Amino acid sequence: MNMTLLPEMATFVVVVECGSFSAAARKLGSTPSSVSRSVSRLEQALGVKLLYRTTRKLRLSDTGNEVYRSAAGMVESARQVLSLSGGAQHEPQGRVTLSVPKAIGHVVIHPLIPAFLARYPEIDICLRMEDRYMDLIDDGIDLALRITRSPSPGLYGKPLMAVEHIICATPQWLAEHGVPQHPHELRHHSCIGLGETPADARWKFRHQGKTIVVDTRGRYAANHTGVRLDAVKRHLGIGSLPRFTAREALARGEIVQVLPEWEFISSYTGDLWLLWASGRHMPGKMRALIDYLSEQLTGP
Repeated sequence: MNMTLLPEMATFVVVVECGSFSAAARKLGSTPSSVSRSVSRLEQALGVKLLYRTTRKLRLSDTGNEVYRSAAGMVESARQVLSLSGGAQHEPQGRVTLSVPKAIGHVVIHPLIPAFLARYPEIDICLRMEDRYMDLIDDGIDLALRITRSPSPGLYGKPLMAVEHIICATPQWLAEHGVPQHPHELRHHSCIGLGETPADARWKFRHQGKTIVVDTRGRYAANHTGVRLDAVKRHLGIGSLPRFTAREALARGEIVQVLPEWEFISSYTGDLWLLWASGRHMPGKMRALIDYLSEQLTGP
């Protein structure tokens, strides 16, 4: 093994984690040109292309992804050795970028962050709220929360909570328009859905192994769960909502669940998985956030 490449490997890890040569240089107290030369020396020594440089961002090659995982493990091992010898702080530190769907991020995750920051004063959090797919390596993501039945192969992770979708209305709406006893009766109600595509108006239900699809209609649609909740509370119809969004209004009796014996099937149902790319030598900052979110969301 060429031990002289260890500094280049460590620099490469910092570049990937920071997302740019300039950001890596600031963290290392160096210059972008020096950092770039260090990565180039590593590429020349290995005989492979590790990074594709564009005007907007850096992208790892397939080989670069593998080298990063191994090199990141090496760097973390070095940190652990320093920690044992008293040469490094025991307190987890650094920045963690967490990708999360918008509704989950706003309603579930954001309220938990202040207590985490108070518990770990040396850790910074960057919350990336996107409903589109975010690649952990290419998009510079440390941890990702995704609603899925089966996580992508090659990722590590754990399920935190079930995400259920339900339909709700106010007692006033139901008193004036009737309480549906079967999904087909929703055709006689104004339904508040996502409204992004025509398929969003086709509501699917399952009960005792039987699946029913109902073509709903309504005068109002919104692709934001908070807005749909408010529309339901304003007696505009029967709305589809994640249960975590509706929970407080349900507990207060402001709204009630409609057709509770029927499972509402949508792309926003499944398990909320916390995912990461590397299974070994995890940085303390990531382990701290994983443990905290597990503690808060998994429950007893």
